[in-house]
Amino acid sequence: MAASIAVAGLGITEMGKVYGRSASDFAAEAIALALDDAGLGFSDVDGLLVHSNLSPEMTVNLQWSLGFHDLPVLAAIGAYGSTPAAMFNYATRVIESGQAETVVMVYADAPLRPAGSAGAAYANANPPEGMDSVNVAHGFYGANVGYALAAKRHMELFGTTSEQFGAVAVAQREWAVMNPHAQMRKPITLEDHQSSRWVVEPLHLLDCCLVSNGAVAVVVTSSERAKDLRQPPVHLLGLGQFAPGDSKRTDREPGIYTGATEAGRQAFAQAGVGVNDFDFLEIYDCYTYTVIVTLEDYGFCKKGEGGAFVADGKLGPRGALPTNTGGGQLSSYYMWGFTPLSEAIIQLRGQAGERQVAKHDLALVSGNGGFLNFHGTLVLSTRES
Repeated sequence: MAASIAVAGLGITEMGKVYGRSASDFAAEAIALALDDAGLGFSDVDGLLVHSNLSPEMTVNLQWSLGFHDLPVLAAIGAYGSTPAAMFNYATRVIESGQAETVVMVYADAPLRPAGSAGAAYANANPPEGMDSVNVAHGFYGANVGYALAAKRHMELFGTTSEQFGAVAVAQREWAVMNPHAQMRKPITLEDHQSSRWVVEPLHLLDCCLVSNGAVAVVVTSSERAKDLRQPPVHLLGLGQFAPGDSKRTDREPGIYTGATEAGRQAFAQAGVGVNDFDFLEIYDCYTYTVIVTLEDYGFCKKGEGGAFVADGKLGPRGALPTNTGGGQLSSYYMWGFTPLSEAIIQLRGQAGERQVAKHDLALVSGNGGFLNFHGTLVLSTRES
C-alpha cells in the first residue's frame, strides 16, 4: 500500500473515573483537541467515523450532538477492539476517491458510575437471548470467562504459566508509571500480580484490563496535506483485517489460533515489512493472555512459546521489544482499539516524554474483538514508504 493517508491530529481527554459527563460530551472534547492539535478548525471536517460501542450515544446520531452539518461522509463502524483497522480502511477509500479531505475518527464511552464498581460497568450491556441463555446458565457470561478459557487451554497445551502472564502485566505497569494519561501509575511486582485476587481462574485481577470514562479522536487526511499541518504526520503503510468466526465451533480454536496471523500477513505485505523491522509494538491487551497469543500469531515467536518469550521482561522499558509503551489497557486506559492506536501516534511523533523509545520510525498496532474472534492490524510510520 502506498502511504496515501496520514494521521494529522490526536485528541485525548482525561481518563478513568471522570464522572458527570456523557460519551457525547467526551467525544466533543476529544475532537476539539484533535483538530486543534492538527491546526484545523471545525469547518475543515467533511468526514466523521463514529466507533460504535456499548454506549447508545455512539451512533451516526452523534453528528447532531456535535453540531456537524452537511457531511459527505458519515458512518458508525463497529468491530469491537479491531474497529480502528476498519475505520482506516474506510477513511483511505473516501480520501483517495475525493469524497472527503479531512476525516475524524472518534471513540468515546462513559460506563463508570460513582456508586458502581468497574466490574459492574458492562455487566448488563448485552443481556443474553435465545440459545445464549444456555451458556449463562452454565456460568459462561462476559468477556472474563471467554478469555480465561482460552488462557487455560494455552496453559494446558503449551505449559504457559501464570507467572508468564504476570510478566506482561509488570512490564506494562513500568511503562504506565511514566505516562501522565495512565490511570494506574503505582509500580507492581510479579508477587503483586500473583497475590491479586482471582477474577476467573487462571486470570488474576492484574491480568485484566481497566474500565475508563473518556474519549480519543484522530484526524486523518492525505499524506501530502498532512505535511503542511501542525504535527509530524504519522503515515499508514499497511492494514489488515480478519475474523476467524464463532468461538464455540468444535472444529477450530480461535482462542489459540487468532485472526492476527492473517491480518498481520496482509498488513506486513502491504507495508513491505517483517517482524524484525518494527521499533515498538502496541498490542491489544484486554488481558495479558491476549498479548502473548497475538505475539505468537504475528510470528515474533512460535506457537506455544509466547509465555517463555515474554518472561525475561523484553516488553518493558529496558527490554529488547518495547511493547504497549503507555501501559496499554491493563494499566493506562481502556478505549478499545484506540488505546494502542493513540500511543503509537504519540511515540511515532517523538512526543512520549520520559517513556519515549529511542528508535521510533515504524510501529505495529493490533486490535482484537470478541473472544479473539475479530482482528485488525495497522503498520504506521514516520515515513511514507
